[in-house]
Amino acid sequence: MSLPAPPLAPPRTRPRLLLWGMLVALLGVAQSALVVLTLRYEQARALDRTEDVATAAQGEIRRRTQLVLQGVQGLQAPAGDALAWRRHADELLRSQREIGRLERRDARLRIVEAAETPFLEPLFSRLPRAEMEVETEVACSSARRLMSPSFSRSQFVPLPGGLGIEAVDVCAPLQEAGELVGFTVATLLLPQLLDEVLGAEIGRSHELSFVEGDGTRLARGGAVRGAGVFVAERLVDLPGAPLQLRVDAMERAPSLIPNLATALVLGLSLALSAVVVLLVRDGRRRHAAEEALAESLAFRRAMEDSLLTGLRARDRQGRIVYVNPAFCKMVGYSADELQQAALPPYWPPERVGEYQRRQAERLAAATGAGMPHEGYETVFMRRDGERFPVMIYEAPLVTGTGKQTGWMSAVLDLSAQRRVEELSRQQQERLQATARLASVGEMASLLSHELNQPLSAIASYATGSLNLMDAPPLGGEPDPELLPSLRHALQRITEQAERAGRVIKSVHDFVRRRHQAHEVIAADLLIESVLPLVRLQARKVGVRVEVDVAQPVPRVKVDRTMVEQVLLNLARNGIQAMDGPTPLADRVLTLRAQWVPAAQGRGVRFSVIDTGPGIPADVAQRLFTPFVTTKPEGMGLGLSLCRTVIEQHGGTMDFETLPARPGTPADQPGGTAFHVTLPPLTPPPAPPPGLPAVEPAVEPAAPGLPVR
Repeated sequence: MSLPAPPLAPPRTRPRLLLWGMLVALLGVAQSALVVLTLRYEQARALDRTEDVATAAQGEIRRRTQLVLQGVQGLQAPAGDALAWRRHADELLRSQREIGRLERRDARLRIVEAAETPFLEPLFSRLPRAEMEVETEVACSSARRLMSPSFSRSQFVPLPGGLGIEAVDVCAPLQEAGELVGFTVATLLLPQLLDEVLGAEIGRSHELSFVEGDGTRLARGGAVRGAGVFVAERLVDLPGAPLQLRVDAMERAPSLIPNLATALVLGLSLALSAVVVLLVRDGRRRHAAEEALAESLAFRRAMEDSLLTGLRARDRQGRIVYVNPAFCKMVGYSADELQQAALPPYWPPERVGEYQRRQAERLAAATGAGMPHEGYETVFMRRDGERFPVMIYEAPLVTGTGKQTGWMSAVLDLSAQRRVEELSRQQQERLQATARLASVGEMASLLSHELNQPLSAIASYATGSLNLMDAPPLGGEPDPELLPSLRHALQRITEQAERAGRVIKSVHDFVRRRHQAHEVIAADLLIESVLPLVRLQARKVGVRVEVDVAQPVPRVKVDRTMVEQVLLNLARNGIQAMDGPTPLADRVLTLRAQWVPAAQGRGVRFSVIDTGPGIPADVAQRLFTPFVTTKPEGMGLGLSLCRTVIEQHGGTMDFETLPARPGTPADQPGGTAFHVTLPPLTPPPAPPPGLPAVEPAVEPAAPGLPVR
């Protein structure tokens, strides 16, 4: 007997099963979506951390390189002072461990001085420096052209033991009086630079490395190796050779939740609420980020609007995309007018062609890496047609990925500065003219005494000649001695007239001489130009003038009029100091021009030495202070103006109290010597081989006779 067949399921159960199946499917999809979202969220957080580390490392590298540039640019010492340069270099090497070597080079890139880091073996002990000069020469050529520091491409430097290190050179030009005199080259160790940038926390979780454009690794830093999953790259924009920075986190892709079964049981009831919570949190985050971004943009806008410096942004085609209110006020045009104009309306019409060529040269560059970072001066035009000078500092606008989107310029209006400079120049010229006229006024009495002698002699000889001509001949015959006597008298009249003319001409030339550009002149000519005026005052008080000029005669490049004024002021001060307290037999004023020894720094030294009572200690402390004087009729500007003139020539001015002369008390000064040191036009003569260097000298003057 067979069993009956089981009854069929009721038709109503099928829709229920379908609903449960749909519910299970939705929960599965929701759970799967939750897991996927969680994994992606963790990946995003890991990537954000890596990006933050990359940004921080990029900023720190820029800061460290800026410190290196500041240290290299500040590494200057007087010419020939190797000990001072090495001391400064050692201090810089100890304070910045990323610098492996410092070199001072001349204008032809020859190494003059070099210093090695004390923390590593010498860099070029395995391979000579001369064999690794190519990249350095390229960087120094760029620095010479731009007159600003420039970085070289990276290069591998072998070290003892089969090791090596990746390094870049930074070349900074050295200038004196606006002329290039050499370079300072610093070798940066890329691994050491990364170690300085890495902190303890970053070093345990991330690997930092410099890479080439094709991904080749140059140097790395950090205690761990990156997993290659979360990688961020930044371009460190260095003048001449940008570096690509890569940050690789040690984290790997997040795995599934370890206890998947338990997570699924709990997740079935919390999946939807957890997703809502995550969405709410994410929404709040985004809202907070948007508010922070809006506040940051508002703060930046307020800061830019409050600046007195004009800001201008241009795109890659040269069109203006942004200007701040200060720039609009400067040129007199609104922001809309500037952004819509095909050509900037603030360009003067007569210079449009020149400015278009200059802008085309800048826009032709693919990137702003080759652009100078120093400012340049040009001329803009206001809306009313007024031309005014401006200083422009321009830099490329580069995104975080290294893409240049345009240029950003800071514009300074120099109109007020030019007016102040012109007013200062006019006042300086008036003050100098006043000082020169005062000097000539004081010599007026000396001229009257000096001219009285030749004029009296001329009158006497003329009277005698007339008497000889009027005398009757003896015995009716002409006197044979008449013509020789008349000829002698006329010659004396001519000599005395020429003497008076020379005195007047010396003062006339001094007063009428105008400001000239710097000229090359021998030191003895400078002294001879003021010697007639010095001797006028010296004869009045019984001072003997001696001149001592080194052989061969030094040559300098100076403003002749101003330097002569300095020498004349110092000589007059020395003569006045000896008038009274110094015995007549001891009154000697020495004008000297000598080479400065190499140990004291090369130069040409002019000395004005008197035998007066010296300068009191309380006066010496305030000697060069303006409006400080010991003369009742003095203004206190002479020595202050003298020092200003010499410093404008790149020189120095000082003084010393000389020791007591023989036969005088030991505590009594032997006079005062003022020294004016100027840069030489040519180096001093070298001593013969085998002989020590000596100072050039001249034969001593005979007593009572001046030497020229």
